[in-house]
Amino acid sequence: MYADTQNDITRQVVRVAQLLLAYGAESDLVEEISQRLGQALGLASVELSISSNSLVLTSLVHGRCITTTRRIREHGINMTIVCELQRICLLAEKGLYGPNEVRKRLARIEPKTYPPYLVVLMIGLSCASFCHLFGGDIAASVITFFASAMGMSVRLTIAKRHFNLLVNFAVTAFVTSMIAQLGYMFSLSDTPQSAMAASVLMLVPGFPMINAISDMVKGHMNVGISRWGHATLLTVSSVIGITIAMQLGGIFL
Repeated sequence: MYADTQNDITRQVVRVAQLLLAYGAESDLVEEISQRLGQALGLASVELSISSNSLVLTSLVHGRCITTTRRIREHGINMTIVCELQRICLLAEKGLYGPNEVRKRLARIEPKTYPPYLVVLMIGLSCASFCHLFGGDIAASVITFFASAMGMSVRLTIAKRHFNLLVNFAVTAFVTSMIAQLGYMFSLSDTPQSAMAASVLMLVPGFPMINAISDMVKGHMNVGISRWGHATLLTVSSVIGITIAMQLGGIFL
């Protein structure tokens, strides 16, 4: 294998690893896909070192090593991208894709998102359903629907303007809790506490916490602790927003 070919394949493999980490894949999966793709494209071996915000990849062919470093910038969780990268790896292993096909396929990858109005609607319905499961009455479920839908609208609006994610969670939690307090303020429901609890469930960072635990269990302690710390900060930001709203509303659960 020529040096230029090894350089090209190494760049493609590290790009796949970078995208996997940016869109929420666990570290063990990133290592596995990178090694399998590199070997499928002709590399003898691929070694990967992952940290909280960067990765270092080394490829080896006929005793010649190439090492490259990439910075990781999170783009939010998107399993569609992760599945597409796994599909590219499988096609390369079957011999259907070579370096050129992989490069073209990577260039066409773009995150696909649902329309904002649909996200807002489904978040409202899901939180209202949780309120019902918590024992809330019809009025509490309706309040939860509007509170969570409005909160999600605020969250998407702030995200579009690229504010810090911690600020986003705090403001969203504040707005959502203020609306959810209507059941207390105007005695609209017999179970207003259910609305307060269910309306902010959209802010629970479940996926990052699962990834953090998975990384730590599988030996990626640095990345796992980093992800756990990030998820904890998001939770604390939400709690701050909820607490300020409850203080202003004079409600203490």
